[in-house]
Amino acid sequence: MQIVQATLYRLSLPLKHPFTTSFGQLGAKQCLILELVDELGHHGFGEGAAFEVPFYTPEFLDGDWALLERQLLPRLLKTPLAHPDDGDALFSYVRHNEMARAAINCALWDLFTQRTGQSLAQAIGGTKTQVEAGVSIGIQPSPAELVTKVGDYLAAGYRRIKMKIQPGHDYDYLRAVREAYPNAMLMADANSAYRLSDLPLLKRLDDLHLTMIEQPLGADDLVEHAALQAELATALCLDESINSLADAATMAKLGSGRIINVKVARVGGLSAAKRIQDFASQHGLECWCGGMLATGIGRAFDLAVATLPGFTLPNDISAAARYFDQDITTPPVTLNGAIIDVPTQVGLGFEVDQAALAKFTTQTVQVNR
Repeated sequence: MQIVQATLYRLSLPLKHPFTTSFGQLGAKQCLILELVDELGHHGFGEGAAFEVPFYTPEFLDGDWALLERQLLPRLLKTPLAHPDDGDALFSYVRHNEMARAAINCALWDLFTQRTGQSLAQAIGGTKTQVEAGVSIGIQPSPAELVTKVGDYLAAGYRRIKMKIQPGHDYDYLRAVREAYPNAMLMADANSAYRLSDLPLLKRLDDLHLTMIEQPLGADDLVEHAALQAELATALCLDESINSLADAATMAKLGSGRIINVKVARVGGLSAAKRIQDFASQHGLECWCGGMLATGIGRAFDLAVATLPGFTLPNDISAAARYFDQDITTPPVTLNGAIIDVPTQVGLGFEVDQAALAKFTTQTVQVNR
């Protein structure tokens, strides 16, 4: 597999509704799309999911753009690869920057499946023909408004509801939802908004019988997460803390949680996500696939990884129409209730809408051999 051309597209895709977390509010999805062309004329696509500001991970959009254009893509264009996994060794000199490397790894998987006549799910060893989706709800102005939002999504068929929380928007909000929907599968996502000193408040959440509390403490606090998990009946789920297989191994050794939110973009691509889910399965950790407000390209890879046997909980792979009036793939990702049928077509399973891609592109650069 010889890459002969690479093109970077910078996109600004308006969100239908602002999305609020403890980090701030987003009004549009800013991301980069990578298109690779191989010597056979196949076109493979990947998505760079880093945000404009490095609030979620140390990566940010402009940095990933520069790294890809100046370092990673010129190196890729000089080196034939037999398999997408081979890119790990090619870029081993790069520390972190998982989202930039994920864009390449995913585009390579797209090319590989076209060359071998497989779907993405088939190529990575997926075992499911359908994937269950949960839904993620941003921080709401009041408990009553959160209850209404949750009720709407439960009525639409979603079985698992994730609610963003932060200090001052936590226990009372979650309690109102639990009282309204005593049997719903509920979880809270804190995006590192708390500290270990908040233990008394976090222990109160045990009364609400949540499926999990996601990333309550800082991304680099695996030790303190272990201390917190030892005090809670509710399972902790780690998100920002797990960027590699080594992080997952440390989590298992310390007992820092019981569940991993595997985001393909955050861990470096499909190859890394596969290794993490395999390790998790062997060490009694559950997995599910988280989302990054991705375009249809990113969602295609999320959907594929969620077919792996180690993914045991509903995933954050919502219908595209929930976030965007128009996506850049066709057909858009849709749900039947809370179920997504896994594409069986060769490659992504979705076509890139070139007109939509051009419409939302604000910058482009081509890198040649």
